[in-house]
Order: sequence, then structure tokens, then C-alpha cells
Amino acid sequence: MSTSDFLFSNALLVDPGTGTFGSRDLLVRDGRIVESAPSLAPYQQWKREERPLEIYDLTGYSLFPGLVDIHIHLRVPGQEHKETLVSGTQAAAAGGFTSVLAMPNTTPCLDRSSVIRDLKKRIASEAVVRVYPVGAITRGQKGRSLAPLEALRWEGVVAFSDDGRPVMNACLARQAMQKALQIGCPTISHCEDDHLARGGVVQEGEIAEKLGVKGIPSAAEDVMTARDLALAWDTGAHLHLAHVSTARSLEMIRKAKDRGIRVTAEVTPHHLVLDEKAVLKLGSNAKMNPPLRPEEDVLALQEGLRDGTVDAVASDHAPHHPDEKASSLAEAPFGVIGLETTLPVMLSLVDQERIGLERAIELLTVGPARAMALDAGTLQVGRQADLVIVDPDRTFRVDARSFRSKARNCPFDGWSVRGRTLLTMVGGKVVHEETESLKDRITRG
Repeated sequence: MSTSDFLFSNALLVDPGTGTFGSRDLLVRDGRIVESAPSLAPYQQWKREERPLEIYDLTGYSLFPGLVDIHIHLRVPGQEHKETLVSGTQAAAAGGFTSVLAMPNTTPCLDRSSVIRDLKKRIASEAVVRVYPVGAITRGQKGRSLAPLEALRWEGVVAFSDDGRPVMNACLARQAMQKALQIGCPTISHCEDDHLARGGVVQEGEIAEKLGVKGIPSAAEDVMTARDLALAWDTGAHLHLAHVSTARSLEMIRKAKDRGIRVTAEVTPHHLVLDEKAVLKLGSNAKMNPPLRPEEDVLALQEGLRDGTVDAVASDHAPHHPDEKASSLAEAPFGVIGLETTLPVMLSLVDQERIGLERAIELLTVGPARAMALDAGTLQVGRQADLVIVDPDRTFRVDARSFRSKARNCPFDGWSVRGRTLLTMVGGKVVHEETESLKDRITRG
């Protein structure tokens, strides 16, 4: 039970899940949304019941469903020098995320029931947002034999993936899809042909040559996208494609959807706004897998947001210790962080008129929730009160040193952005709040 109930009034409420866009009031009681209305009328009834109530005047602020990130790396268990459940989920809350999917490439990886059970215990005691584990497809993520998918599903995983590594064996990938279909889970594909990509550092081409490192061809992603779409067509299973980064892969996904193949797709903020040239300035903080692509791919991904081919934007938050990223470009690990910058980066695309506000919020809320069948991403009456309050006009400079995350490998460090998260609520509990910004907005009834 919540110790206090909440009335959020005069907010610009944007909820694509219910088709709501406009000034609304929202009433939260015992951790759930009990009423949404254009006026303060619900408050009068509330006063008669004489229950404690905190009233927020959100004039000039925006109210969104809690954001949903279906692709992050929390590094737990075994890699806590990079991130912890506390730091990772506090970073999520600071970015407005209330539900996240944790990838399985941990130490040990999430390929056994005992590991999942231990992780869930830690989540219950340490996490401040909802964390949904993703189970490994293969034992040890080695691509040789299937993990016990049914047992992992029984323990509560919501999807399967060998993210960070492709399942190169097509027979094994097909078997995984067949089993996942039987037990009602999507498989999340890290679309990369290891033979084409092995040893690569950045996008193949002029930039790689200039830097003197081996390149990764776009075909490494495209051929695996084609294979996995064929397997999804063959099995009828739900295939989710992670961090799509090329125009050709996106076009294949578009055609697959037209054919009725069960496929969903995500893109990352960094692939939406940065191209391959960024590595010249940012070095290892622009080294990720898949690599940043040429400008024509960036523009194609933006079009995929607009036309509905893309279902979700996911941060692929991949924290590393600063010493690791300080290595040479060739030796530094792949990955960048994004939980605390995803929303402002998406709002920058709104400012550039590359995408509308409602669509941007859809891609961060109900879109990813639907892709992973999560009870999240909407402010519908009766649902759990997972929400975020944002000052859309607050501009600020990204400062990775101030992040809640332990990591600093941020490609947007120093950017001037807008859209400050002021409050994040999970199940009626405030898990992040900029007290100074809201203190004059709260009264108690």
C-alpha cells in the first residue's frame, strides 16, 4: 500500500497507449491509476474520503507513461565493476525508465534456473525499477547447445537472447525459435555473421582505413537478418531484432511485416543521430556493436521510426569501467551507455521535425511493452502507476560525470539537450525526484 496518494494536475499528458494527448489530471491510489480526467473534479471526492493526498500542479510540464527499455546491460551478476543493480536502476529512474530488460551476457550468464533465481532475489532487494531478465538461448552463450529454455521461462524470463553473440548455427537458432514459440516467448536476435564481423572495430570503409583498423561490413548484419527472418517465417515464432542499424536490414523487416511474419525491431538512439564519422572525434566512446553506420543508414532508420517499421527505441545501455574504455580503439570494449540520455536524444529528433512527439513517446513506452508482452507503457485506468514527469523546456548540458550510472562511456557527453526528468514513479512509489524543481508545485490535501 502506498503511504500517500497523488493527484497530478494540469499536465500535458501524452499516452499513445490510450490515444491521450492534452491537458489532463491523473489520480493515483494505492499504487494504481484510478482516474484520468480533464479537470480537478476527482479531487473533490477524494477530500470527502479524507485520505492523505499529494497534489502536484504540473502546468508547463509533461506527464508520460513510465518509459520501457527492452535492451540494457546491468552487468549483474559478476561484472559489478562496470555497473550494479543499484547504480543501473537508479540511472534508469533518472532517465524516466520504469521497466527494463536485462540482457544475459553476465558472469555467469543467465542460462540456468539457479542463476535466474539468485538474480531475482537481488532485483527484489536492490532495484528501484522493474527489471525483467532475458535468458540465454544457448548454454554459456557458446552457440553449441540450447539452454534449458522451458526451465528459464518457468523462472520468469521474458525473452531469450545470446545478445553480444550471434547464434551462428542455423539449426540451433531454428530449434530455439520452435521452443520459444511453444512456451510463449520471443527470441531476440543479435544479427551479426561472426565470420564477416570477426576482428572488426568500426564500420568498414574510409573511416576504418583512416584509423588503421579492421572494418565490419554492413553485410555482417544483413545476412543474419535475412536468415533469421527466414527462420521466423518457417517456424511462425516471434522474432525480435535488436539494435537494427542498416537500411537493408530495415527494408527486409518492412517486407517481412508486409508478409505477416511475426517480427518486431528496435533501434538505438546512437544509431539514430550519429554516423560513422563520430568515431573520429569520440574514439572508443563511439565504438559499439553494431558499429555506427554511414549517413544514409541513419536517415533510413529515422524513416523507419516514421513509417512504423521500427517498434521500439532501446538504449542498449552497455556500461564499462573507465579504464577499459581508455584503451586503444582496437582494444576497447564495444558499447556505450544511454539510460540517462535516451529521452533527450529522442526529443532532439522531435525538435528537428524528424518525428512527432506522440510517436517518439510511443517508441519509448507502449511500443516496446507490446513487443515484449509487458504490462507496462500506458497510463490506462486500473494499471500500475508507472509514470514520469518531464520539464520539456529545460535545457541542460549532458555531463557524464554526474550520471547515476557507474560508467561514463557516453557518446553524448557535452551535448546541449532538453527534456529533464523531474520525477519517476514505479507502482505509486517515487523512485527519482528533482526536489528543488517540484517543491513549489506540491500541496497536501
